[in-house]
Amino acid sequence: MTPTCVEHGHRRGASRRAGLCLSVLLVLGAGCAPREESPASAPPGMSARTEDTAQALETGNGLTVNGLSFNGLSFNGLSFNGLSFNGLSSSAFASWFALDPALANSVMRYVVHCAVPAGEARTYTDARTGTQYTWTGGLGLAPGWAGGASATLREQQVVSACLAAHANKYGQHVPISVLGRGADAHVIPVTEDELKTYKWRESCFFGNLFNGEGAFVGRDKGRLKPRESSSRACSVVASRGDKQDEEASESEDEDSIAQDPAEDVELNRRRCTPLVYVGRCAHHCEPDASKTFYASCTYQGVTYQPLTTRLDKRNLYKCGDGICQPTEACGEKNDYLSCKDDCGTCG
Repeated sequence: MTPTCVEHGHRRGASRRAGLCLSVLLVLGAGCAPREESPASAPPGMSARTEDTAQALETGNGLTVNGLSFNGLSFNGLSFNGLSFNGLSSSAFASWFALDPALANSVMRYVVHCAVPAGEARTYTDARTGTQYTWTGGLGLAPGWAGGASATLREQQVVSACLAAHANKYGQHVPISVLGRGADAHVIPVTEDELKTYKWRESCFFGNLFNGEGAFVGRDKGRLKPRESSSRACSVVASRGDKQDEEASESEDEDSIAQDPAEDVELNRRRCTPLVYVGRCAHHCEPDASKTFYASCTYQGVTYQPLTTRLDKRNLYKCGDGICQPTEACGEKNDYLSCKDDCGTCG
């Protein structure tokens, strides 16, 4: 299943809608102790992985969460009771969901997609309104939690990485390829065709949103050129917009572990708070033996199980294509920060 890319660009002169930045840091909350790890065991429907299931990781992203609406809340009901009938019927979950049903519905769509295997679904009925919500599984990264057990540490980490990977500052749906391992150590299936289509090695994501450690993102490949931008602004690293930066990106060794210049790190850290930009993935992460994804990432003394994303570069925006994209601004120049060709002059 390859998702449809939903465009939100506008022709020159049209107004651009603003987007809310992801704040899933506050969605799951703190104080959720993981259960002890147990030997990996796949739930029914997880053992047979075919090329069809591989398409589940070619996933759209558009998770836009208003963190202020979820400030101070926690997902403790689900963390301890799991994504089962018991978890979804708990008073803690009902109270959280009732605060903002539309927003909670959006969050749960991605939580279930990340944690629950394809072919399964989770249903919740709002007792106040009688409205029934159904969320379908996809990647199956947390089989124990999906089966009703409390989330292990690895499950907390990989679900957190998955939510962060699906963040989109502008709420747009852009196809991405998600690579890595589930909490039970199974490798997310991937085909050669997918790797050829999604050539741009985008980002690594890791962290723990369950215990308040936060969510982190690093860049896997080069920066964008000054004319280029992406609605995946929380993931694709922005250029400073000068020729020196463009030349540095083009000449950069793909396997280099050199850290980004301080000004680059600061520029990208401000783009999607609380998702924290940490610079090059290679500076913090160890690759899997296949070298197609990162197996572990360590930040501030904590080691996480990450996920790695790839992007089809045809989904990048370019100043000069005649469309004023949400990522572009008016101005006198022709880079994405000041795109006269697409957005006109200001004022």
